[in-house]
Amino acid sequence: MAKKKPESESEGAKGGANEDRPLYVISVAAELVDMHPQTLRLYERKGLIEPSRSSGQTRLYSQRDIDHLREIRRLTQELGVNLAGVEEIIRLRRELDSLQGQMETRIGSLQSEITERIIDYRSKGALDAPIDDEEADSEDSEDGAE
Repeated sequence: MAKKKPESESEGAKGGANEDRPLYVISVAAELVDMHPQTLRLYERKGLIEPSRSSGQTRLYSQRDIDHLREIRRLTQELGVNLAGVEEIIRLRRELDSLQGQMETRIGSLQSEITERIIDYRSKGALDAPIDDEEADSEDSEDGAE
């Protein structure tokens, strides 16, 4: 079977829809990551990877899956992490990604709320003229003189 590759090598690095498009059958995916196809099946059973399936139930791996498999290989072979450790690392990364997404959403909401409040205060004239340092100093000294 001929290898399928993205139209250009840079497309896989760009991300987006092309990175998630199922392109490679298991034998090609295994060759790309220098693993045995049975290893990919094991990783799927353990939930470390989730390839797409064709209508005929053939496993199809995307570029994102290939990158993920390379990371699993790096963890196990270069860093000596066992599969239980890899599972935990993947779980923690997913949790971290989720929390980061929630945090970014919350930050966006807070920024919008702050912007709305500033616009509201300005429309009421509350923020028309900022107080300069001299005025603030004189107000402080007046407060202390009473």
